[in-house]
Amino acid sequence: MISPKKLLKIVRKWQKVAALNGRKISFPRAHHEGYTTMTSSSSSTVVDKGHFVVYTTDERRFVMPLAYLNDNILRELFKMSEQEFGLSSHGPITLPCDAIFMEYVVTLIRRGVTKDLEKALIRSIDNSGCSLISSSNFHDERIAGQQFLVCGF
Repeated sequence: MISPKKLLKIVRKWQKVAALNGRKISFPRAHHEGYTTMTSSSSSTVVDKGHFVVYTTDERRFVMPLAYLNDNILRELFKMSEQEFGLSSHGPITLPCDAIFMEYVVTLIRRGVTKDLEKALIRSIDNSGCSLISSSNFHDERIAGQQFLVCGF
């Protein structure tokens, strides 16, 4: 598990590296229920204080409150990102999942996911290894009005 201090240290390191390369890690100001997604990775807007940005493998952008860094699911995704992509100095933090899966994670965090569901999701992420997490790996029953959590193997 990554401690909040270490996670903030990683985020600050990414920001410093981006600043040294003459790039800004920027964030949109418009928020939708605690997060914002954008399809363009070249946006030049600035993030509101108290927020951070991550990208998914399909280049969708998520701006979330810093309080989300305390969530274990997001910490696990950061750890997997470091293992999968390393700490590259050329670009923003990319999580090893697609936008649909990330929207599901953000919804769980926003609603206050139960510890049992959180542990089950983390276990299913751990069991799938560090391969990219895609919503196609999960059985989605939300169309029928039910939540999903079954990992496909």
